[in-house]
Amino acid sequence: METTIWTDPIRVIADWLTQLLVGWGLPAGLVFFIINLLGVAVLATGAMLFVLFLIWYERKIVGRIQDRLGPNRIGPFGIFQSIADMLKIFTKEYITPLGADKVPYNLAPIMAVGGVLLIWAVIPFADRVYGVDLNVGVLYIIAVGAIGTLAIIMAGWSSNNKYALLGAFRSVALLISYEVPMVMALLVPVILSGSLGMNDIVRSQAIWYLFVAPIPALIFFLTSMAEVGRSPFDLIEAESEIVSGFNIEYSGLKFGMFYVAEFLHAFTISLLFATLFMGGWRGPGAEQFPLLGLIYFVIKTFFVYFVVILFRGSLPRFRTDQMMDLNWKILTPLALVSIMVIAVVEKALAGSSLVVRSASLLLANLVVALVALQFLRSSGKSQRELAESAGAQVVDTVSTREHTSI
Repeated sequence: METTIWTDPIRVIADWLTQLLVGWGLPAGLVFFIINLLGVAVLATGAMLFVLFLIWYERKIVGRIQDRLGPNRIGPFGIFQSIADMLKIFTKEYITPLGADKVPYNLAPIMAVGGVLLIWAVIPFADRVYGVDLNVGVLYIIAVGAIGTLAIIMAGWSSNNKYALLGAFRSVALLISYEVPMVMALLVPVILSGSLGMNDIVRSQAIWYLFVAPIPALIFFLTSMAEVGRSPFDLIEAESEIVSGFNIEYSGLKFGMFYVAEFLHAFTISLLFATLFMGGWRGPGAEQFPLLGLIYFVIKTFFVYFVVILFRGSLPRFRTDQMMDLNWKILTPLALVSIMVIAVVEKALAGSSLVVRSASLLLANLVVALVALQFLRSSGKSQRELAESAGAQVVDTVSTREHTSI
């Protein structure tokens, strides 16, 4: 097929720029560097500007969920409200607390945004529209995800504020804990596709992995929301206990960078979920026309993003002990069991047809889910009985004391 702007837009633009720069007499190595640098600049700038729309979109959806109007004054439907907020952030005064370690203090907001933008480099937006097609894309995502965690601890430690430090410790404890089941859930698309490459995982999903392995998909979704720090996992912004957490000493654009990182990360986990478990850009005609694949990918991503917003607008925040119990007592064991079951079923049915393997994997996931629900039901019943017996003992003790005093 002839390469055109409709079949391979990135390649056409790159070839045109290459010919233009070579015509100027630049060496091949410098041309290659400039082309890649332009690609990075376009992707990063586009992602950060897209946050303006995400902020407006999320505020409108949450407003409807909570029976409010949301932004509705600046521009039609309040669509320019995010621009007004951006201008306000840019004009606010920079305040650096006394005793702060200035290098990590100023570097932390940049790292928070950079850690999210680095993930976009390996996401295949269409068949031939991506930053770089790494053969270890999943491993790369896990690695760069640690940059955001490092940014949080740097911000809390360098601020010279006990509340900021406490908030950073709580946040890092949450992020590191939930990375364990998230990484195990990420192994499932790798097992089913036989590759660590993001584009290979997308191409292997003739049937979405969401339907083949729903338990790992749910685990990845929940743990990713915890990594972002969204409700009901928003311990990072516990205003009632730690006065907004690790970023309490930041103002102006530095605080705005953390704000941008949060919204961009929430959309990024939607991109990853759509890529890993919903077939990414796959759809009718997507391989022939990458722009059509991009449309499919955007629709899937915004569906997942709507669910993320729905969680934030409707669920209250968990306590710290509840979040850790959910991670270590439910999600982590469930992830371990699901990986073992999926690996055994996949190996046992290696020579079978796609339909047979997919149906068997779905059945195995349903069996694991039923066993897990039964275990949770019996565990909850025993805990309620213990609580009721403890309450009865307290009542008996109080009655005995009152009788004795009389």
